[in-house]
Amino acid sequence: MRVLLIADDPQCDEVLYHGLTDAGYAVDWVRDMSDASTAIDASWYEAIVLDLALPHGIGLDLLDASRQSGNSVPIVSLISCRDPETCARILDVGADHCIVKPFEVREVLARIRAVLRRQAGYGAARIGDEHISLDLDSRTLWRHGVVSDLSAREFALMHALLERPGMILSRAQLEERIYGGDKEVESNALDVLIHAMRKRFGRSLIDNVRGIGWTLARSQAAADKREEVQPVRARQSRAPRAECALEA
Repeated sequence: MRVLLIADDPQCDEVLYHGLTDAGYAVDWVRDMSDASTAIDASWYEAIVLDLALPHGIGLDLLDASRQSGNSVPIVSLISCRDPETCARILDVGADHCIVKPFEVREVLARIRAVLRRQAGYGAARIGDEHISLDLDSRTLWRHGVVSDLSAREFALMHALLERPGMILSRAQLEERIYGGDKEVESNALDVLIHAMRKRFGRSLIDNVRGIGWTLARSQAAADKREEVQPVRARQSRAPRAECALEA
């Protein structure tokens, strides 16, 4: 998942940046109004972490401009004072959450998860159905009664697919969600990741639509059953040919 960090506080920015990346987010980090505006306009993010203590007090202006332009990406704002009136004003301008500095990174991560759930229409920290689901907090995959831990990239892949079940996502869309737009990605990195997930959970987990992209199998139960039956059908289809050869 891709997050934009807009901050210029040397005391906490490095800690926050590494906390976000360690949690599996692909983070673009900018430090001023110009770069922030360009990043917001040019790229798609799932969440923005905005430090309102940017130089010259431009943080609130950036928040206001973003909302005035129609940008609905969830924004978690960082503020320097615990003033109810200030926090109320920031929320009224368009922030989804206010976090007072100094803060715990785990609180920022929890706030991001909360706004992402709300943005996607989830009331709980789990998405999916009775056959397969993803826990957004513990970053585990539940499939047919078995719970499995996922790496950061495995989680990002499954989140992208489960968030839009049935939608075909292109290579570019998945790479942006998993690796972020500012990183060099090996040409076969996504293929290797998907191959590893299929090897781990079965080929029926993810469908490839040739020339278009990948999608989560519409029915995991039906897909698994189909995968079990295919080898039997292959053997049955070879049997008549062998009998014909003997008759000849």
